[in-house]
Amino acid sequence: MSLLIGGVISAIIGLISLIFWWGDFMTIVKGAFPICLLLGGALAVYVGIDEMQEKVNEDKLSQAEKLEKVRQEAEIAKAEAEKYKEELSKLKEKK
Repeated sequence: MSLLIGGVISAIIGLISLIFWWGDFMTIVKGAFPICLLLGGALAVYVGIDEMQEKVNEDKLSQAEKLEKVRQEAEIAKAEAEKYKEELSKLKEKK
C-alpha cells in the first residue's frame, strides 16, 4: 500500500514539475532525440549486417546439403550401374 501511495505522490510531483519546467524538459528532449536516432540507426545497421551474414551462412549450408545429396544419388546410381553390368555379364555367359 505504501508503494502505491509513493507512486501516486511521485507521479503528481512529476506532473507539476513538468508543467513548471516545460522549456527545460523540451531542451533535454531536443538534445536526446538526435542521439536516440543515431543509436537506433546504428543498431539497425548492426542487425541488418548480422542478418545478411546469417543468410549467407544458411545458403552455404544449404549448398553443402544439396551437394551431399547429389553425391549420395551419384553413389546410388553407380551401385545400380554395377549391378546391371553384373546381370548383363551373367546373361551373356548363359547364352
